[in-house]
Amino acid sequence: MESTVRTPGTSSVTVGVDGSESARRAALWAAAEAVRRGRPLHIVHGADTEGRALYASAETIETVRVAGRALLDDTAKAVTAEYPGLVVTTEFSRSDAITSLQRAAGLSSTLVVGNRGLGGFDSLMLGSVGLGIAAVARTPVIVVRGIDEAEERGSVLAAVRDGHDLVCARYAAHEARLRKASLRLLHVWNILQSVGSVVPMLDDVDAISREHEEAVRAIADTIRAEFPDLTVDSDGEKSFSTAGVLVEASRHADLLVMGGRRNPTPLGLSRRLGRATHSLVHHAHCPVLLIPRFGSGSGSGS
Repeated sequence: MESTVRTPGTSSVTVGVDGSESARRAALWAAAEAVRRGRPLHIVHGADTEGRALYASAETIETVRVAGRALLDDTAKAVTAEYPGLVVTTEFSRSDAITSLQRAAGLSSTLVVGNRGLGGFDSLMLGSVGLGIAAVARTPVIVVRGIDEAEERGSVLAAVRDGHDLVCARYAAHEARLRKASLRLLHVWNILQSVGSVVPMLDDVDAISREHEEAVRAIADTIRAEFPDLTVDSDGEKSFSTAGVLVEASRHADLLVMGGRRNPTPLGLSRRLGRATHSLVHHAHCPVLLIPRFGSGSGSGS
């Protein structure tokens, strides 16, 4: 791997760029995040020249390399012009974008990606690299969406379902405190997920509803005790679409935090995002921060 700085700071904010306008906006957004967190910004371009070497000429590889380094230089200049005091490092990698970003982030950096790439998909859809990173990363990933839709709302939204989401709620509380914002814990009880497609007895619905409410109340009480200076609201909704409720709620938030549960594919060779997580990274009206969580346990990323 070629890089201008071979080992980025372990607490850096790492952002991937590919020449798309979405990635450029994500880099500027990531720079603001780095300033807010008091961290350096590490900008990565995965050119995949290793893969291209199997079929491309040496001249083509050199052209890709020169273009990639120019992209990094231009992005770094744009960032430092906007945030002159920010420490910025860049990295040109010969590996593919997903491998490059995972490697650059290590075990502690926050990864930032744009909401679309260079593949020509509609702007509502997450690009293949962003989707791949969201599905496999073992560090927090922020998909930058909706930043042109409105001014800051002063609210961080956390999707919670049960006790498994306490870590997610804590992370959201830290994000809210960084932003001097309030925190909203939103629980969406998906009736069909909870009881299946068979219509249950009314008393069963009420009992299940109370269990969910108690679990979310316990999370909210814990967060209020740990963050006494933070305004914390908690509420819940019954719906047949968890993602639909969260997409609508994201209109009123600066950041949506959720546990990004990954499910194994049928072959067990790779992993995919849970249904709600997949919908949110494609359609949310604000940036989405995914907290890594693997396995089949319950949680907001179901």
